[in-house]
Amino acid sequence: MPLHALENDPEYIDLQTEMVWMQLWLQETRKRVIVIFEGRDTAGKGGAIMRFVRFLNPRAYRVVALPKPTEVEVGQWYFQRYIKELPRPGEIIFFDRSWYNRAVVEPVMGFCTEEQYQRFFKQVVPLEKMLVDDGITIIKLWFSINIEEQKRRLEDRKVNPLKMWKLSTVDTLAQQKWHEFTRYKDEMFRQTAKPYCPWITVKGDDRELARKEAMRYVLSQMNYSHKGESGTRIEPLSEIVKVIEK
Repeated sequence: MPLHALENDPEYIDLQTEMVWMQLWLQETRKRVIVIFEGRDTAGKGGAIMRFVRFLNPRAYRVVALPKPTEVEVGQWYFQRYIKELPRPGEIIFFDRSWYNRAVVEPVMGFCTEEQYQRFFKQVVPLEKMLVDDGITIIKLWFSINIEEQKRRLEDRKVNPLKMWKLSTVDTLAQQKWHEFTRYKDEMFRQTAKPYCPWITVKGDDRELARKEAMRYVLSQMNYSHKGESGTRIEPLSEIVKVIEK
């Protein structure tokens, strides 16, 4: 959907109004929020973040999309470069991929050792528990698509000059390694979906529906002033958004 069409979509405008109210409440209460966007390649993570932040105050949020680690960062504690990005009081951080690279992408692509992979799981659960206990809200979104839809979107990236920059080495192997991604994703859910920090799966075959329902889920988790006063539905559709906790 073109940007000018989104500007005239009353459903998006209502949801983005709610997002602004939520941000103002976060600033007033000095709460800290992390929203993690994970999922298969082409599942719509980046586009979803754009919808979330469209009218937010840039002084009170950040989008974090870290590049490949430097030589120095490779020698550091794995979580160190992510810890530096944690939210300040009143701030919301949107992670466009996160420390969960080590749970799925890295082992599938051979970018980490088995020892590093296993150490990640030993550390990530207590780390997230410490962050939650300190008052940080963590929302972990996993955008999913079916294999045929991913194939169609990958082909579009190859020929669309506005999307060619998105095509990466990982993208080119996404279809070939589809089942490996599934296996590692399921193991990630098994080990890291906790009642205090569950995974939220978002069915992403319909991009715009997925983005709106993801926004609704995040809004539904916050007790901000004026909540629901736009008149839009706040609770997400259960057939699109599912909570996974162990």
